[in-house]
Amino acid sequence: MIRRNFCSMLLVALSISVSAGATTARAEEGADWASFGRDPGGSQHSPLTQIDVRNVKQLKRVWTYRTGDFIDAPYPKGTVSQSIALHANHTLYICTPFNRVIALDPTTGHERWSFDPHKPDAKTGRPALSPPLAMASRCRGVAYWPAPAVDGAPVSSAAHASNAVPAASATSAVADSAAPCRKRIFKNAEGARVYALDADTGALCADFGAAKGHGGYVTHNDYENHGESFAGSATAPPAVLGDVVISGMSVNDGIANAKDGMVRAFDVRTGELRWEFDPIPLEQRDVTGAANVWSTISVDPQRNLVFLPTTSPSTDYYGGGRRFDIPLANSIVALDGATGKVVWSRQVVHHDLFDYDLVGHPLLVDIVRDGTRVPAALLQTKMGWLYGFERTSGRPLWPIIDRPVPKTDVPGDVASETQPVPLGMAPFAHQTLTRDSLFGLTPIDRYACQRKFDALRYDGMYTPPSVRGSILFPSALGGGNWGGASYDPATNLLIIKAENLATVIKVVPKKDLTGEDKTPPTDYLTRPLVGTPYRIEGELFQSPLGIPCTPPPWGTLTALDLATGKVRWQIPLGQIKRAGVTIPKGVGWGSPNVGGPITTAGGLTFIGATMDGKFRAIDTATGKELWAADLPVPGMALPTTYMAEGKQYVVITAGGNAQVGTPLGDYLVAYALP
Repeated sequence: MIRRNFCSMLLVALSISVSAGATTARAEEGADWASFGRDPGGSQHSPLTQIDVRNVKQLKRVWTYRTGDFIDAPYPKGTVSQSIALHANHTLYICTPFNRVIALDPTTGHERWSFDPHKPDAKTGRPALSPPLAMASRCRGVAYWPAPAVDGAPVSSAAHASNAVPAASATSAVADSAAPCRKRIFKNAEGARVYALDADTGALCADFGAAKGHGGYVTHNDYENHGESFAGSATAPPAVLGDVVISGMSVNDGIANAKDGMVRAFDVRTGELRWEFDPIPLEQRDVTGAANVWSTISVDPQRNLVFLPTTSPSTDYYGGGRRFDIPLANSIVALDGATGKVVWSRQVVHHDLFDYDLVGHPLLVDIVRDGTRVPAALLQTKMGWLYGFERTSGRPLWPIIDRPVPKTDVPGDVASETQPVPLGMAPFAHQTLTRDSLFGLTPIDRYACQRKFDALRYDGMYTPPSVRGSILFPSALGGGNWGGASYDPATNLLIIKAENLATVIKVVPKKDLTGEDKTPPTDYLTRPLVGTPYRIEGELFQSPLGIPCTPPPWGTLTALDLATGKVRWQIPLGQIKRAGVTIPKGVGWGSPNVGGPITTAGGLTFIGATMDGKFRAIDTATGKELWAADLPVPGMALPTTYMAEGKQYVVITAGGNAQVGTPLGDYLVAYALP
C-alpha cells in the first residue's frame, strides 16, 4: 500500500513537473515582444510574472551593449536615440540614429549581425543610401514578420478577408524553412524607404522592391505623394498585418502645400503596393497637405483593421489657407486591412491651429466598461484627453461633446467654434493656468513669469496663436506624447504619462514673403510657414532662470480607472536640474519626459523617459516606486521585457535626446534577477 501510494505520488509529481515545464515553455513562447507595443494592438503589456512587486528590488544590470552610433552635439546635429528593442525569433532587434539595424543575443547582448545602409554593397560597390541621406536620423524601432505556414505552405491572413486583393507573390518559395528571408525585419528609413532584411542574417531581401529596380527596399517616392517639399519615412516602425507591411511618412508641415500624409501597404514578400490611403480630400490636394502618420500604427488581425493616428494638416499653426473640412486630419482612422478603405473615423481636433498631432497608436485592448469587457480603441492626445471607441463601429465608449473655444484674432484665419471634449473620463494632464498658479524658483522669478503672462493672450485651453503672442497649454509637446500609455488588464488601469509645459506661440506677419520663406527654421517652434503671410516664433513659457512658469509637477505618471473614468493615482515622474539646482527627491516637481511605460502581469510598471536618467519600477496598483536604477544617460524610449532561457529580462535604450538637451550616448541596458 505504501509503495503503491509512493508510486502514485511520484507519478503525480512527474505529471506536475511535466505540466509546469510545458506551461513555462508556453509562457516563454507567448512572451515575446514582437511588435512595438508587444502585441499587434499595442497594449504595451506583458504577461510575464517572474519579476514582480516582491522581488523587483533585486533587479541587477546583467549586460550593456553599445552601438557606437551617436553624435555628442546640440540639436539638430546631436542624436536622438529612442529605439525599442524587439524580442522575436530568439533575438533582440534594435535600430540606431545612423539607420543601422542590429541583432543581439537576448541573454548576453552579444552582436549577431548588423545591417548598415551606408556600407557599400559587395556586388555593386554602392551603398543602399546615397550620401545626401547618409546622416543621423531618428529610429524608434523595427517590425518583425515570420511567414505563417500551414502544411508547409505560406498563408496570408489578409488574403482570407472577404474583399481581399490576392497577393501576386503568394508562392511556395518561402515555404522552405531554410529559405532566405522567410522571417523578415522591416525598417522605415531616410528617403521614405522601407527596408526588408533577413531576420536571421541581416541580408537585404532582394525580392522586396525588385520590380521597382531596387531589391531590398520600397520607397513612397516611387508613387505620387502630391504637394511640395520632401516625403520622408516615419520615425516609428512600420506595422505588419498578415502579408502586408504598413508604413506612414514624415512631411514638412511648415509649408502650405506639403506632401500629403500617405499611408501605404506593401506586400511583405515582393514590396508590391497593395493599397494606399490619403487623408487629404481629393479636391484639396493642391492646396494643403500633411495630416500624416509619423507615429506608431496598431492593427487588429481578428477584424483585419488598421488603426491610424493622423496629424495636423499644413501649415500647422496657421489655417488661413485651409479653411475647409479635412475630416481625416487629427483623427483616429480605422482602415480595412485588405483594401485601405476607411471603415470609420473620428476627428478629435477641428481646424488644428495648435500642432495637436495625434502622437501614438490607438491601444486596441478589451477593457471593462459597465461591467462587461468591450473591444476598445483608446486614443491618448496632447491635450490630456483620453478618448475611447468601440473598435468595430467607432461608437464612443464615453460621451463626446462639442465645447465652445476661443476665437482667433489672426487676420485671414477662422478658428473652429468648438472642439470635441470627452466626458466621464478624467484628463491625465494639467489643462488650465491662472496668474496666481504660476511658478518661480524665487519671488523675482515668479514675478517675471506673471509679467510675461500679463503681456500674452491666454483664454484657457485651445487659445489659438496670435500676433500678440499666446500661451498654449497643454502645448504641442504634450500632455500626452510619444510612447505614452500601457493597459493592465488585471486592474483595468491605463497607465499614462504626461508633461505639463506651456509654450508661447507668436504669429509674425512677414515683411518679405520670398526672403523670409527661404529662412531655415531656428528650432522646433520658430520657423517660416512657407506659402503663408506669416512666420511663427515660439519658446517654452519659462522664467529668466530657465525654470518653467507652469506649476509643477512638470511630468506625471497617472493610473486611469477605465471602469469609473477617475484617476486611481497620479505621481510626479522624475527629477530635473535647473539653474544649477537639482530638485531633491520628494519635492514632487517631476521632469519633462519622452518615452513611455510598459506594464507586466507581475504587477509592475517600468518606465525611463525622464531627464534624470533613472529607470524605474512602479507598483501598478498603487503608484509606489519600488525600484530605480541609474542609466548611463537618460532612457527616453519604451522599455521591453521578455523571457529567454528561463529568465525574464527588462531592457531599455539609453541614448539621451539632443532635442531635449540631455547627455547623449549609445547604450542598450538589460536587467534581470540574480
